[in-house]
Amino acid sequence: MRYAVIMAGGAGKRLWPMSRLDRPKQVLPLVGGRNLLEIAVERCLSCFEPENIFIITNGEYSQQVAAALPQLPAKNVVGEPMGRDTANAIALAAEILAGRDPSATMAVFTADHVIRPVEKFAESVDLACRAAEANRDALVTFGIHPTWPHTGLGYIHCGKADDSGVHEVLGFKEKPDQHTASEYVESGEYYWNSGMFVWTLDAIRKELRKHLPKSMDALEPIGEAVGEGRDYYELLAKIYPELDKISIDFAVMEKASTVRMVALGCEWLDVGSWPAVEQVCELDDGGNAILSENTFIDGATGNIVVSEDDHLLALLGVTDCVIVHTPDATLVAAKSEAHRLKDLLESVEKTHIGKYS
Repeated sequence: MRYAVIMAGGAGKRLWPMSRLDRPKQVLPLVGGRNLLEIAVERCLSCFEPENIFIITNGEYSQQVAAALPQLPAKNVVGEPMGRDTANAIALAAEILAGRDPSATMAVFTADHVIRPVEKFAESVDLACRAAEANRDALVTFGIHPTWPHTGLGYIHCGKADDSGVHEVLGFKEKPDQHTASEYVESGEYYWNSGMFVWTLDAIRKELRKHLPKSMDALEPIGEAVGEGRDYYELLAKIYPELDKISIDFAVMEKASTVRMVALGCEWLDVGSWPAVEQVCELDDGGNAILSENTFIDGATGNIVVSEDDHLLALLGVTDCVIVHTPDATLVAAKSEAHRLKDLLESVEKTHIGKYS
């Protein structure tokens, strides 16, 4: 049977001050009044049954996430005691699924992207599942056709495609400089690394045991508890802090011998920062992205304006700014400086410990 695992553990510091430790980016109503996690689940429902969709999230807000997703069984929302990066999140999910269905096909998706249209997404997922099920040792990843030489993403180097359109993967490349990124795009051989995957449980557990044996040995009792119908959270709280923090790319994908890629023939938008929000919003006549019910604009253009309450935001003659109002903090930044938001938050945290995190 096929299962979807949506990784939704990030805090989203690049979306501060709306995103906080107790209110992650995945539950912010950023896309037409809906949040990214709801949209990710809806997307997966085009390919998977509700009972076969799992969420791996931060334990501190797992109840909040479960409440926001009534269409899924509450037990399918799994809270990590602490972040241990994607390799351990995937290993945990693999062991949980193994306790339930050892012959499963497991698809791993992110919760901070807008991917459309859904029909094309479903076609690509089905192709990747069929590829993994036909070659049960293969790890299948999704590549995004690059539309510009992005230096903030990793790249997948692809070889020839078979008759079904599944590519051999020749290697993974870390975030390149501008010149190298341009060469990648011009060659036509490189795709953006989406961080989404499909594999059989046998394949991923085999590779994890080979490359991340400490985690797999530690997490094996979790699968046993699931298989026996026992609660595993107390056990997980003891195990998880001891695991080495590492991404699935570094731990497994860059080392695995049989890796394939399916090109995701969709629009793929990373909504992980304020400048990215305007890509998924309707703009007014001045090119402003307005996520606020009470805004007055006079001669202001190209701005991102966000507020969830009735506080009036009045903009006069300002250009290319990010303005985000919350009850206890307001951000005003040039869009060109938004990439420094994490640094700003670190400085704020030093002077106002715990107050605005």
